Amino acid sequence: MNAVQGLSPDKSAALTRRVTLLSVATASVLVTIKIVAWLASGSVAMLASTADSGLDLVASAATFYAVRFAMEPPDAEHRYGHGKAEAFASLVQAGLVFASAALVGREAIVDLMHPHALQQEGWAMGVMAVSIVLTAGLLAAQARVLRQTSSVAVSGDHTHYALDLASNVLALVGIGLSAWLGLYWLDALAALVIAALLLWGAVGVFREASGQLMDHELPDEARARIIELLTQDARLTDVHQLRTRASGPFVHMQMHVDLDPELTLEAAHEVIVAAENRVLAAFPQADIIIHADPRGRAEPHGGAFAETKAPKAAPKTAARA
Repeated sequence: MNAVQGLSPDKSAALTRRVTLLSVATASVLVTIKIVAWLASGSVAMLASTADSGLDLVASAATFYAVRFAMEPPDAEHRYGHGKAEAFASLVQAGLVFASAALVGREAIVDLMHPHALQQEGWAMGVMAVSIVLTAGLLAAQARVLRQTSSVAVSGDHTHYALDLASNVLALVGIGLSAWLGLYWLDALAALVIAALLLWGAVGVFREASGQLMDHELPDEARARIIELLTQDARLTDVHQLRTRASGPFVHMQMHVDLDPELTLEAAHEVIVAAENRVLAAFPQADIIIHADPRGRAEPHGGAFAETKAPKAAPKTAARA
């Protein structure tokens, strides 16, 4: 996560904006050259790769706007910010990849049943080679950003282009073998494999996005790090009811902590603020709520999601005369 790396919100936003703009530009170039190559060659593998890149362009555009909207500050109607816009963009990406896989799979099956000779194979293979180079460059840039940020939208886009790279390689192999061996069904077989890869990738993107939308907890390592930071002050002896969730580039966390009941309110406030600052140093984009409990004197509480609930009191009965 970017928070673990200590990346500031502004720096994280700048990185995601730049890489999503690069993604849109790369997809635009790939779609243009692949359409020309498909029209010239008639290759169904090229069609598969073109469809994949076309939907990647739509998905990249959605990601481009989503990461900008996700960085908008909280407002009166969205007190937790707009971070989940990234997860919604990833769901759109997953749906588009599913659609792409269905289209490619259908065309591949038809062409397997009725294979046909390709045209301009050399030119088509050159286009695929260019596509591989451009896609590999974009993947490298996205990987650098993902090592520093926790953007689920960029992660989904990265998955798309990793699959796009695989589809480009498969298309290149399919076209090359079809032209070299005269086995034109190999072109369709390559397209069918591409469709299967697209389905597999769509499932992965859907899982990641749905996990964030369903408020999945942060990884165990991150939770352990939070507790470690909080308890560095000996006056703060226990952390319980820790709840965490990611929302795009932001992290929300809330917890109860035990303090010495003899501390003054001002002293307890200083301990809590210091603990919060330690966590913020490691998780700069965190929204933190800390509830202080007097150690050994706190009544069970916490509302509907309390880890330990107090038993309901028995109803009082009127005294008998």
